[in-house]
Amino acid sequence: MRSPTRPSPALRVALRAGAAGVVGAAFAVPLLRKRARIPAPVTIAACAAGPLAVAVLRPRTGRRDVVLFAMQMWAFIMVHELPYDRPERLRARLRSRYPIVVDRGIGLGRLPNVRLQRALAGMPRVALLNKALTWVHWLWFLEPYCALLYILIRHPRQFPRAARRLAAVFDAGCVVYFAVPTAPPWWASEQGLTDEKVRRIMVEVGEDFWGSAWPKMYSALGGNPWAAMPSLHFATSVIAADALADTGRVAGAVGWAYALTLGFALVYLGEHYVTDLAAGAALVVAAREGEELAEPLVLGVNRGLQRLERLANG
Repeated sequence: MRSPTRPSPALRVALRAGAAGVVGAAFAVPLLRKRARIPAPVTIAACAAGPLAVAVLRPRTGRRDVVLFAMQMWAFIMVHELPYDRPERLRARLRSRYPIVVDRGIGLGRLPNVRLQRALAGMPRVALLNKALTWVHWLWFLEPYCALLYILIRHPRQFPRAARRLAAVFDAGCVVYFAVPTAPPWWASEQGLTDEKVRRIMVEVGEDFWGSAWPKMYSALGGNPWAAMPSLHFATSVIAADALADTGRVAGAVGWAYALTLGFALVYLGEHYVTDLAAGAALVVAAREGEELAEPLVLGVNRGLQRLERLANG
């Protein structure tokens, strides 16, 4: 029986050099896009190719899975900001009124944001509640990744599926941000579109807590202020809670407690409509139920990457 023919050293070097170049481009292109006036489709393609190139460079291990997810998140962060590179163009397509109409129906004639803010305004120590819920919101920047880290350490076999589902939710949400840019309630209120004031409590707390450092912090994390529908804050915390629940009751309870508290906070703080949260929950359902439909495509891509990986690594 003949042994498989090993790829030539020149082919291995060429494949590895090409894959390394693609990884480098995945970082360089989005960072240079404004200065070099790189078209958005080129930036998207460069970012999307980065994780695929990592899969070619290194044989599959747990460490490579982590690097792949990190590259995926880098791609999401860069791509979701792209529409706001030209805010005047994005503003022309911005949708503001449909979530107001839907949420007024949910709130029986008044926005749930306003109902919550007015109902709790007279509560003793409401300032403490505002700070607590704002920190729940801020901790979202860590929570989904902490959930994945817990799964990686305690249940490593479940990590690839959990990371894949979380990435799918981020990516699907990004597609909607491009297709249907939607303003959040605080912004619509500032423009006089809600006919009732929706406070942005997070900013009030941030200015008080961080002082002069707040403007720079907010600018760094703001990204795309019109990326509101669906709420990826809520969607990713829900998919993380679902993944934690698959590992055990205690972890699941912690994950769901955070997700539900965050959902309440997002509406109360004026960051999202209830409609945004409902769309985020629907996105989670689609990510879970859509796995089977996407499986043939995913398996086909994996087979191609595995062939390239074997060639690149001999």
